[in-house]
Amino acid sequence: MSKPVLSYLGETRLALGPAENAEGHPWRRAEADGVVWLVLDCADTSTNTISEAVLEGLNAEVEALEKSPPKAVVLRSAKKNGFAAGADINGFREMTGDGAVGMLRKGAEVLDRFERLRCPTIAVVHGMALGAGFEIALACDYRIAVDGATFGFPEVNLGLHPGLGGTCRLPALIDPLEAMTMMLTGKTAYTKKARSLGIVDAVVEERHVEAAVEAVVAGKVERRKPGLKAKALQFEAARGLVANRMRSETGKKAKKEHYPAPYALIDIWEEHGDDRKAMQKAEIESFAALLKSDTSQNLQRVFFLQQGLKNAARGEDGIDHVHVIGAGEMGAEIAAWAAIRGKRVTLGDIDLKPLGKAVKTAAGICKDKHLTGIETRDVLDRLIPDPKGYGLAKADLVIEAATENPELKEKIYADSEERMKPDAILATNTSSLRLSELGSKLKNPGRFAGLHFFNPVSKMQLLEVVSQEGTDEHVLERLMAFCGEISRLPVPVTDYPGFLVNRALTPYLMEAMVLMEEGVDKEIIDRAAIDFGMPMGPVALADQVGLDICLHVAESLKSSLEKPMPASSDKLRRKVEAGNKGKKSGKGFYDWSDGTPRPDTDKAGPDDLTDRLILPMLDGCVECLRKGVAKSADEVDGAMIFATGFAPFRGGPMHYARTRGTEEIRKRLEELAERHGNRFAPDPGWADL
Repeated sequence: MSKPVLSYLGETRLALGPAENAEGHPWRRAEADGVVWLVLDCADTSTNTISEAVLEGLNAEVEALEKSPPKAVVLRSAKKNGFAAGADINGFREMTGDGAVGMLRKGAEVLDRFERLRCPTIAVVHGMALGAGFEIALACDYRIAVDGATFGFPEVNLGLHPGLGGTCRLPALIDPLEAMTMMLTGKTAYTKKARSLGIVDAVVEERHVEAAVEAVVAGKVERRKPGLKAKALQFEAARGLVANRMRSETGKKAKKEHYPAPYALIDIWEEHGDDRKAMQKAEIESFAALLKSDTSQNLQRVFFLQQGLKNAARGEDGIDHVHVIGAGEMGAEIAAWAAIRGKRVTLGDIDLKPLGKAVKTAAGICKDKHLTGIETRDVLDRLIPDPKGYGLAKADLVIEAATENPELKEKIYADSEERMKPDAILATNTSSLRLSELGSKLKNPGRFAGLHFFNPVSKMQLLEVVSQEGTDEHVLERLMAFCGEISRLPVPVTDYPGFLVNRALTPYLMEAMVLMEEGVDKEIIDRAAIDFGMPMGPVALADQVGLDICLHVAESLKSSLEKPMPASSDKLRRKVEAGNKGKKSGKGFYDWSDGTPRPDTDKAGPDDLTDRLILPMLDGCVECLRKGVAKSADEVDGAMIFATGFAPFRGGPMHYARTRGTEEIRKRLEELAERHGNRFAPDPGWADL
């Protein structure tokens, strides 16, 4: 028996068949004490995904089990990282037209047959059980979770909803409102939450899995029964009231024309929530229709953009010890995240107060990420406050995260170079300063590069890996791999004012300031951006980034770029001078004391409001492509989606530009330039798209 299977079958000694066995499917079968174990082990991958081959393989096993039912059937995974990560997205490309309906019906029938087996069926889940993987687990009579397991339906992130019976089985198992919330939001339920909701029947440590299975077989574990709320919602009138409330809440976060899947799911549940057969039929037909929608096609594109960025981060980084200089907001989160991802981290600052605060920040992030007490202790053991900077001499990577002051940074570099190991990398987290200027006095510029994190580090997936003229190629390869090691998406960019993301984003933010100077309410501005599909408006985003940072970046770009930037905003400057710097100070243009502000207005703005905000961002992206700051339109799209939240259902700014028409956008920019000034003049690069 191979090691991966031993690790995830505890003490059970089974003679498992090989992966991709004689029947040509990825289920490894064994039997012990009358219990059949089916272990999912997709070949040539570290993660199980549910493909047509997986379902066909399960169907073959079901046929044998129907003829000769055992005492029980146990499903689990041989993969270290979990049960299954959901459907194989590559297979979606083959699901078109009536073929999609047929494939879904075939898959649903496999799970229905498995559910009807005349013996107890048990899913043992460690790690993730998502999407179609979760649906397979739901087809079992019982679910045993190994501590650390997570369950969820992320299909909404692909413009879809569950398609293999999940819309029926989860609301039948747990509180229907909780079930619908999970499917509508894509949020996962971690082990304890899953247990309290009733998704799992028992939570055990790995070494106790066999005993838990034996308890189920012996009839010592009771199956969960539907509660009063579930019974009440069997009535159409009750579902109608709840469904209307769901639509209202969904509407606050996503418009139906942008994200139709949640609304389709609510309709299915409201109409067929008391008729499983009809609900399954409607689920399949809806899934197939959504699969062809522009939203789903674009969100699938985003998924593959993400995979492309992940693939670029593969390799060995050779970085075990990271030293971070500066324990401010960014430095503290960089240090905490690196420690969470397994790196040994020393955090230097001449002031003890921010070092103490950084440790609390790390503990808070651990809690947000659902780390156990032992895992949190290990993280804090790896994160060492280092006021004297002793760790600098031992670090493989030194990240400077000091304030945006060139003179201060140059002093830090001079001191660091004297103490760093010869093969250590020096990286700056600057968001706006040119690396060519910062590194002009370095003795070894080949090991100097930019590693631009976005705030908050623990939530923002993207990292810009910035090369300057003298950066050694091997250094860049190590930094790209480092991003992968800390579960971040790297995009390689060259040294340019604002790099890629800030160069494109700043005109968007500053045009909002100009609009406010013209008398347009901030709520109207932000509502226009949200209606376009942005996660928040530019005024709220400026508050979140920090108004002082926005002002600094804008002034830096204005003095560095050939193209005019929006005029300086007196309102912005006055806010900064008054200490109202946005979210971090509690107030900026908005009051953040009650959480993230959401503009609530029906007032209309200028007829060109949305284009004034969005098109300069697209133009900045085109400039970066023309200048070679980014290598490809796909990398631009990935960077802007994962760093700024650019409307994912539009597939990225360059994809949106091509969909709308590059010539139309170029002409529209010319019109805006005639009306509002040369800052809207289209970049020459539009002619080459």
